[in-house]
Amino acid sequence: MRFQETLLEGRLIERYKRFLADVALDTGEVVTAHCANPGAMMGLKEPGSRVYLSRATNPNRKLKYNWEFVEVAAGGGPFQLVGINTSRPNLLVAEALRDGRLAPFAGYDRVRPEVKYGRNSRVDFLLERDGEPPCYLEVKNCHLMREAGFAEFPDCVAARSAKHLYELADMVAQGARAALVYVIQMDADRFDVARDIDPAYDKAFRHALASGVESYAYVCRITPEEVAIDHPVEIVTPR
Repeated sequence: MRFQETLLEGRLIERYKRFLADVALDTGEVVTAHCANPGAMMGLKEPGSRVYLSRATNPNRKLKYNWEFVEVAAGGGPFQLVGINTSRPNLLVAEALRDGRLAPFAGYDRVRPEVKYGRNSRVDFLLERDGEPPCYLEVKNCHLMREAGFAEFPDCVAARSAKHLYELADMVAQGARAALVYVIQMDADRFDVARDIDPAYDKAFRHALASGVESYAYVCRITPEEVAIDHPVEIVTPR
C-alpha cells in the first residue's frame, strides 16, 4: 500500500487520551494527529521519538493528520519503523489477498469483509469458493516488541479479541475453516502471545489452536513511502 502523499516527519510531544498525539513537525508547526491505536503502545510513545504522519483524506474531519509510524529501537534492537495505525492491517490483508500473496488463502473466489457471525460479531474476512467450506479470517495488528526480533500480541488486556478466538473455534466445530493472521507492523523473526499481559487471551488462543483454528504471522515491509505484508515468521507458542 503506497501512500498518496509524502508522509510528514516530526517529533512526538505527547500521546494522550489514547487517540490523540501532539507532534512537532520538522516545519516547526505543532499539530494534533489521530492515533488509531487503543493499546498500551509500550515503548512506542516516548516524547521526542521521530514519527511519521499522513494527511486525512476526508477534508471535513476535525483531525487533519494520522499517526502512521514511529522510529524506535524496538526491543533493544536496531532502530526501525513501527506501524502503530491499527486501521491499516485489514487494508494490507485485503491487498495481499487480492494480489495472491497469502499462500494459505489462495484460490478463493470471493472475499467479503465484515461479515456477521457468532454471537453478535463480525469477522474481518469471509473467504468463499464453490464446493468448499467457507474460511473465517480474523486479522490482528501486532506492534509489541520487548525483545529484539520477538513480536508479541496483545500489548494490553484484549477481551474482545479473546471472544473472537472462541467464536472462530465454534466455526470450525460447525465444519468451516477458520484462521488468524497477525500483521506485524515491523521487522521480526518470530511471534508469540504475550501471555503475561493477558492470560485470558493466551487461554483463548490455545483453545482455538486445539480446536483447529489456523494461525499465521506476517511481518511488514515498511518505508516512508509504503507499507506492505512481506513474509511469514514462525509462531513459537509452547505446546
